[in-house]
Amino acid sequence: MDLQEFFDRPRAVPTAIILACAAALGTALAAETWGGLEPCVLCIYQRYAYLGAFCFGVAALAFGPNPAVRRLLVAGAGLAFLGGAAVAAFHVGVEQHWWRGTAECHAPVFDLSLSPAELRERMLNTRFVPCDVISWSLFGLSLAGYNFLGSLALATATLFAAWRSGRSASR
Repeated sequence: MDLQEFFDRPRAVPTAIILACAAALGTALAAETWGGLEPCVLCIYQRYAYLGAFCFGVAALAFGPNPAVRRLLVAGAGLAFLGGAAVAAFHVGVEQHWWRGTAECHAPVFDLSLSPAELRERMLNTRFVPCDVISWSLFGLSLAGYNFLGSLALATATLFAAWRSGRSASR
């Protein structure tokens, strides 16, 4: 099967989007569960892009017979991936100390009017993972760096698929 035949199949691209999102989210969950990596708030925000693209992929699968609607939904998935790449790029910048992260990236401020026992209890029960600490890297790239590259590749491929399916539908 050549590339054009792939784009001509109404279920192919939406299924590929769904599988890519499931793989990315599954990998993140596995890194948490079995790898012991705690996600920071920016890590969580990056997952929202995959969830959005997943929803666009499911909708494109559901509305597969209508090429115009499918094309718009596939393009929506591509834009979701592009948004995820932007968040990942921002996260890489925070990790490299090029700029500060969001307010949630910094340690919480506790009310110092609390008693020492209450303050201790709050501090021990508050889960916080800083965004500027690289918890894992391979070949000099952090998970956020790999996510940036992956999200950018998925955005490019998905937007190309939306553009390509529009070209084949207009012929």
